[in-house]
Amino acid sequence: MKTIILNKGKESSLLRKHRWVFSGAIANTSAKPENGELVSVEDSQGNYIGAGHYHNGSIAVRMLTFEKERVDQTFWNQRFQEAFEVRKGLGLLTKETNCFRLIHAEGDGLPGCVVDIYNDCAVVQSHTDGMANCSKEITKALDNIKGLKLNSIYHRNLASKEHAFLKGKKEETEVLENGIKFKVNWVNGQKTGFFIDQRDNRALVGDYAKGRTVLNTFSYTGGFSVYALAKGAKKVTSVDISQPAVDLAAENATINGLDKNHEAVCEDAFKFVEKSDGYDMIILDPPAFAKSIKARHRAVQGYKRLNETALKKIAPNSLLFTFSCSQVVNPQMFESAVLAAAINAGRNVRVLKRLGHAVDHPVNIYHPEGEYLKGLMLHVS
Repeated sequence: MKTIILNKGKESSLLRKHRWVFSGAIANTSAKPENGELVSVEDSQGNYIGAGHYHNGSIAVRMLTFEKERVDQTFWNQRFQEAFEVRKGLGLLTKETNCFRLIHAEGDGLPGCVVDIYNDCAVVQSHTDGMANCSKEITKALDNIKGLKLNSIYHRNLASKEHAFLKGKKEETEVLENGIKFKVNWVNGQKTGFFIDQRDNRALVGDYAKGRTVLNTFSYTGGFSVYALAKGAKKVTSVDISQPAVDLAAENATINGLDKNHEAVCEDAFKFVEKSDGYDMIILDPPAFAKSIKARHRAVQGYKRLNETALKKIAPNSLLFTFSCSQVVNPQMFESAVLAAAINAGRNVRVLKRLGHAVDHPVNIYHPEGEYLKGLMLHVS
């Protein structure tokens, strides 16, 4: 392996097991590495720290290990089996649920790699060239997991944008989540096909939906909507700007026998909220408004505007579930945006619960940047 040598004192975060090496921390290299190449990392005194994937960007190395070990097939097998055992121990693999996140990047010690399981199919999402280069090892590691049998593996290569099947050819399947059916398509859908991170929050919405008139904005394939319908909502309206997403939301309501009280609308969610009336439960779950720190201020203003509109329109004695999945917008910034929205809307708002992602999306305690989803359950008088 080629070696990355750090500037003096720049090893401190790595010694605390943080998995990113920033380009500014690098003094020199033994030879110029290629994007995605496995490199070793040393401090300024030549002491070995660990190994990871190199990338020509602000995050120059994503660490795979802090041990003196070979990053070979055994390494991948062990990491994947361990991650599977964690999910199994959490009770996620049951007759009622057969979809879960198996690998959550830094949270499972594999930065740049996400793997979601949908019944007998896996969707691998590579965020870096390094992980994309390891697709064969990842495929073997998935096939070697004891207790999991996969007939299809699809690779979403976000580094090159070249997606392909690693095994099988299945493009979609029907999954169960807490006994509720969902159709998932990972070839034409967003991300890996379904937002598994919202599982616990969908269940929470269901717990309070009985008898309510519900508006689910940025509804995608109707996850929150179907839970609300299943738990006795009077009426649910799903709104998304994507017609294929809206169609799939309608289909998901139908396959659960819940289409009678469901309306699926293809429209801009901001505009729909502005003209909405009579809803006593609203869900705001927009896509990330900011992908970088440069876009953060504009994103915060977007959250403020969206929440202010919803708070003005929602009926008295109502529940508002509001979310942000923008990693660069931390929980304090998001809550401040909602506070400003409440002040401008002139409503009495109580925070009932602070929300995050489901347990199969672990955050490495040494890498707090992995906590991206934040939400609030609000009571609006």
